[in-house]
Amino acid sequence: MEQNKKLSYSCKIFSVWEEDVLLQNGKTTRQSWIEHRPTVAVIPVNDKNELLLIRQFRIPAKQNLLEIPAGSMDHGKESPEKCAGRELAEETGYRAGSLVQLFAGYLLPGYCNEFMYFFLAQDLVYEPLTPDEDEFIEVLPTSFARAAELLKNGEMVDAKSALGIMLAENYLNGQTSFS
Repeated sequence: MEQNKKLSYSCKIFSVWEEDVLLQNGKTTRQSWIEHRPTVAVIPVNDKNELLLIRQFRIPAKQNLLEIPAGSMDHGKESPEKCAGRELAEETGYRAGSLVQLFAGYLLPGYCNEFMYFFLAQDLVYEPLTPDEDEFIEVLPTSFARAAELLKNGEMVDAKSALGIMLAENYLNGQTSFS
């Protein structure tokens, strides 16, 4: 139960809220949390059964990271599927002939309401969109075996990418999706 909710900070990506929360034991506590638009993550797999990973510099991590394509949905203006297609085209230059939702869930529910949809993208066709002006991305076709090595060796440290790759590999090996 929320009481006395106050906006502390807001920017184009997220807002920070503080509120008094009545706990189950009857006590009240002050909590801060981040409000974030829903997001998507796309696991693109080409006709050679390679993942299309991307490498880009991430300011908060202060390093280039290997990731799967991902991004935020426009404020209520697009579906998760439409957002997945847009992010895939912007970040890799490919359009998916087939999109399968593998999973959807909260990323960090202890302090953020960001909800992410994971999609497997196949039947890829090269049709690039103009990338965001602040994104400088390198596309790296990578086998599933190599991606596993990158994760094991700590060369890929993005958690959403680890989950997405495992979901896609399980799905492609006959396990049904979790959505």
